[in-house]
Amino acid sequence: MRLIAFLRSPRVQDTALVAVFALVSGLGAVSGFLRGAGHDAWGAVVFGVATLPLLVRRSRPVAATAAVALVNLAAQTGGLTESGNVPLVIALYSLGRYTAGRTTAITAGAVTLAYMGMAVYGFYEPGRPQSAVGPMLSVVIGIALPTIVGQLVRLRAELVERGQQERAEAAVRAERRRIARELHDVVAHHLSVINALVGGARAVLPPEPAAAREALASAEQTARQALAEMRQLLHVLRADDGDGPDAATGVGVERLPALVEQSRNASLQVTGTPRPLPASVDHAVYRVVQEALTNSRKHAPGARAGVRLAYLADAVEVEVLDDGPGAKGGSSGYGLSGMAERVALCGGRLETGSRRHGGFRVYAYLPLEQQ
Repeated sequence: MRLIAFLRSPRVQDTALVAVFALVSGLGAVSGFLRGAGHDAWGAVVFGVATLPLLVRRSRPVAATAAVALVNLAAQTGGLTESGNVPLVIALYSLGRYTAGRTTAITAGAVTLAYMGMAVYGFYEPGRPQSAVGPMLSVVIGIALPTIVGQLVRLRAELVERGQQERAEAAVRAERRRIARELHDVVAHHLSVINALVGGARAVLPPEPAAAREALASAEQTARQALAEMRQLLHVLRADDGDGPDAATGVGVERLPALVEQSRNASLQVTGTPRPLPASVDHAVYRVVQEALTNSRKHAPGARAGVRLAYLADAVEVEVLDDGPGAKGGSSGYGLSGMAERVALCGGRLETGSRRHGGFRVYAYLPLEQQ
């Protein structure tokens, strides 16, 4: 396993690549000198020198590409080589693979202009201007192709990484919701039962044993406080990373007028005396109205909707009615099931369905803890 990890190291792979090229270059140079072909021998040496910048092709792709191109251009000027070679192709691929946007375009464009100038210098004939067109096209294609391939590989790798990250985040959100449901179904249920039993016992207890009544009152208050804190915890667990906890987004009852105004075909009616609400209830009211108006726009385009918010003595009611065809179904995201879950975590209830004379109704009853 350590050997495989070692061989997969980018530094090891790049070093091995340069070592292979250096070996080929050395053998070619020795062969050329032994045969008395000095031109071929020095060409092999230039090839070996051009491979050295590939050691930093991942960490410094722009510098590596520029160095390889300069060595090759100098060799062409001296007549040691006739065109770009394998190290240049690898450098251009690395440029596209490990850089993006303007950096890639500027570097590839500069290399293209330099090689096009070399093509004009080497192939242009005064009497035949078209003689340099073919070499110039070859330069453009030869530089653009490996660069574009590198870009495509980079984009594909980024998409794969992004997909993996999204799946991991989705798994975390799903686990948080599962924990929230378990807490709500088990712990919150038992706390509610305890609260009801203690409250019932205190109600039927004779007034004489004051100590017992005080103990039961304290137990009831503790259970009620535990329920409130439990719902806050469930609200945090359900908060998606995509939009963050509701507390950080500024949503709440105060934002309802702006939300209704954005819907254009909706109106808002508030009854009772407005007062500060617990954070979980405040956010739930906003999200219920938001989801209901979204459903109305999606399933009944053009329908008018009315939002009613009522402050009761120990609860808050929110109702959204529209005059559409009464289409059934949820929207994307949380949908109707998400609204029901959010309301349930506040200890309330949600009613949804088509109205008898047309339209759709969303009604939520959210109790307020009595301290």
